[in-house]
Amino acid sequence: MSVYIIAEAGDNHNGRFDLAVRLVDAAVAAGADCVKFQTYRTEEVVSRLAQKAEYQRTAAGSKESQFEMLKKLELPFDDFIRLRDYCIKSRIQFLSTAFDLPSVEFLKTLELPFWKIPSGEITDLPYLLAIAKTHKPVLLSTGMCRMEEIRAAMDVLEENGVPRITLLQCNTEYPTPFDDVNLSAMQTMRRRFGVEVGCSDHTAGIEVPVAAAALGASVIEKHLTLDRNMEGPDHRASLEPQEFAAMTASVRNIERAMGSGVKTPSRSERKNIDAARKSIVARRAIKKGEVFTENNLAVKRPGSGLSPMRWFEVLGLEAKRDFEEDELIEL
Repeated sequence: MSVYIIAEAGDNHNGRFDLAVRLVDAAVAAGADCVKFQTYRTEEVVSRLAQKAEYQRTAAGSKESQFEMLKKLELPFDDFIRLRDYCIKSRIQFLSTAFDLPSVEFLKTLELPFWKIPSGEITDLPYLLAIAKTHKPVLLSTGMCRMEEIRAAMDVLEENGVPRITLLQCNTEYPTPFDDVNLSAMQTMRRRFGVEVGCSDHTAGIEVPVAAAALGASVIEKHLTLDRNMEGPDHRASLEPQEFAAMTASVRNIERAMGSGVKTPSRSERKNIDAARKSIVARRAIKKGEVFTENNLAVKRPGSGLSPMRWFEVLGLEAKRDFEEDELIEL
């Protein structure tokens, strides 16, 4: 099964519908399977007293509160209907993450095929229950989580109707230092919980998603921006369109390279077997009736004759005809 690649447009539209449309176009051009946004009513998500995270303060460079920052980035519900319709027209899956209960109720009307739960909501019990009761599959990001928190969230989801959960290894720092990616935790979660796993990556490059594909990720999510220098909290941890396209191409190549796991000569290399392997040949001219010895036999290319693995079977036998130097030995 192909790795499912999500272009996380998030709020990199900076609150502008026209930029959101351009992000859809960029995701399509980059070969993503899905483009995902973020749906929220700021008043439902954050208090007016909440401070921004450090990465948000660094990216924005202003003294505005987290509330003020998010309010500028918020899109009205009607814009998501328009974006959904544009994605259908563009033949890419539309998705949006809800960050509050009214947004969950709204997105239910768009009949999304599955839900993406962000790391920050993994301990939000009313939110988890609202998602679970839609009885749809869930992608669950696990940034900032301990294993027991993941288990608790999974229990809520599974016990209330979620048919399938895919866990995404994630680090909630933008951009994520490579030392903190902990990509091996993806495999740990697969072993511990017996579910499919993937990676929601916030590093600055494309190496981690490519490595995740090699380690068996079924889903890869990566932020997409039109310009990393734009003002906004997530642009610095996002890929620009050409970079995202390079990531997609690399993941697809790794997918193909992983193969079936059955060790056998591939179709492309079979033609090279004779040229690369060796056979038992006459080291010098050999007369009929002469005994084959280590002195008159050698192992040389091509590999179209007797295999050198039969070396000791051949030694001591008599030549049934004359052989010229370098001729393939026949028994």
